[in-house]
Amino acid sequence: MDLDLSPKLPKKVYGDIGGSYHSWCPQELPMLREGNIGAAKLVLETNGFALPRYSDSSKVAYVLQGNGVAGIVPPEQEEKVIEIKKGDAIALPFGVVTWWYNKEDTELVVLFLGETSKAHKAGQFTEFFLTGANGIFTGFSTEFVKRAWDLPDDAVNSLVEQQKGKGIVKLDANFKMPEPKKEHRQGMALNCLEAPLDVDIKKGGRVVVLNTKNLPLVGQVGLGADLVRLDGSAMCSPGFSCDSALQVTYIVRGSGRVQVVGVDGRRVLETTVKAGYLFIVPRFFVVSKIADPDGMEWFSIISTPDPIFTHLAGRTSVWKSLSPEVLTAAFGVAPEVEKLFRSKRTSDAIFFPPN
Repeated sequence: MDLDLSPKLPKKVYGDIGGSYHSWCPQELPMLREGNIGAAKLVLETNGFALPRYSDSSKVAYVLQGNGVAGIVPPEQEEKVIEIKKGDAIALPFGVVTWWYNKEDTELVVLFLGETSKAHKAGQFTEFFLTGANGIFTGFSTEFVKRAWDLPDDAVNSLVEQQKGKGIVKLDANFKMPEPKKEHRQGMALNCLEAPLDVDIKKGGRVVVLNTKNLPLVGQVGLGADLVRLDGSAMCSPGFSCDSALQVTYIVRGSGRVQVVGVDGRRVLETTVKAGYLFIVPRFFVVSKIADPDGMEWFSIISTPDPIFTHLAGRTSVWKSLSPEVLTAAFGVAPEVEKLFRSKRTSDAIFFPPN
């Protein structure tokens, strides 16, 4: 099985003075197409406004940098206007209309990871803009717009022709956008940097898991996610998804080494990953990471809302459950070697601090 699992950076798709939209291409990262996964990144400058749009894919959005405002309109419901900040994860099921706005001096950067099995193109998001030079209004004839919205000709022409921007525009600094409401955040977003930790190992690492318990909307999206912060020179235990989930990982901060082992015990990936890169671990393949001295942080989606992982090292390792006789026979070693193997890592789980 020849797979190109090399980590990749995104390519700019569109954008101007208000910001830009970047996407990972299935032609350069074939596992996107194989796994029916899409990945993109939105960058908004000060007063940048990402025009209302909907997508052919369900997604999880993760705020990588900055603060801003997001508008989310679920089907046949009122608009939810929420304040967003670094560390926020937002589940975006099929059919939601979204817009994004940055009113701060620093860039607002939002990562999108999602599932494309129902998309027009496998491994790629297609966006449908409601307004702008490439919005759906421009596709209908004047007659249809007049009839649908019961408008006079001058109003129709204004709606169709006034907004010249495509996808992202820059608003006047004095333009007043809707103010976010605290109550709208409830059930819409979870801040992974402030949420209770699911795993916390001293000098090892920390994990926050996004699932149907802390953000029920991920059930509609069909994806789980996690934010992992690995301390300097610490190791993440080799492990695999035992429920056939695919792992898509974006390196948020820092750098480190990654190894992936697949069919027939072949190492299919050995590389150094850095902030900004994306890579994919196929179903049932075993992955392990070692952070560089400054540590490493990554955000992943898993192609099931409540993933289950099997770890091959540490206190929760599957080896600890196998009988000594089976291990001795399986490895073909002397009993004393098996005893040494079993005696190690009896307290550490998932993350291993440096020696």
